[in-house]
Amino acid sequence: MVGEKYARAVLDAADAAPVMIPALAEELRFDELLQRLDGLVFTGSPSNVEPHLYQGPPSAPGTLHDPARDATTLPLIRKAVEAGVPVFGICRGFQEINVAFGGTLHQNLHEIPGYLDHRDDTTQPLEVQYGPAHEVTLEPGGLLRSLAEHDRIEVNSLHHQGINQLGGELSVEARAPDGVIEAFRVRKAQRFAVAVQWHPEWRVMGNPFSRALFAAFGQASRERAQTRA
Repeated sequence: MVGEKYARAVLDAADAAPVMIPALAEELRFDELLQRLDGLVFTGSPSNVEPHLYQGPPSAPGTLHDPARDATTLPLIRKAVEAGVPVFGICRGFQEINVAFGGTLHQNLHEIPGYLDHRDDTTQPLEVQYGPAHEVTLEPGGLLRSLAEHDRIEVNSLHHQGINQLGGELSVEARAPDGVIEAFRVRKAQRFAVAVQWHPEWRVMGNPFSRALFAAFGQASRERAQTRA
């Protein structure tokens, strides 16, 4: 399933047509699929990447997983980057891209001394859950810094997992005040290949930075479309 907010953000802010991809793994024939796509958004989800895929310890009982999605996204991410297809990861998608490039995850940041509690309060209305939670500092010279007016922006925070080890082909784009990596890019990607831990799709048109982020993805996707044509 894909939340409407992701499809709306692609439609309104990236100026692109959203097409949902089922989690059917290799039955999708990844190489043929990528020939038909101009860009890929790896969205957030209530589920987490299965920890055995990054040599992590077993998840706590009750943790939601989606092995069909893992089997689809992890190989598709690398193939998309190699093929020059723009890639945009959000929340779970951020974590997937890190794992796809050899990185590892902390499963519960709030249990590690020195880290903030990055979870949302699910007893609150959605407007509060998705409201600004903390600043992130954008890395000098990074892509995200080029899209922002300042070197810090306010973001929401609705996650309990986070990056432990960053994938070897990735470069940090933003950090939270506690040092947790909140955004990265794929260093040698031909086109836009960026992921963020927060949720820029939430009310995207009312947030200038979120709008710029989706617009950059949309522009890269149009460039891809021109080469396909």
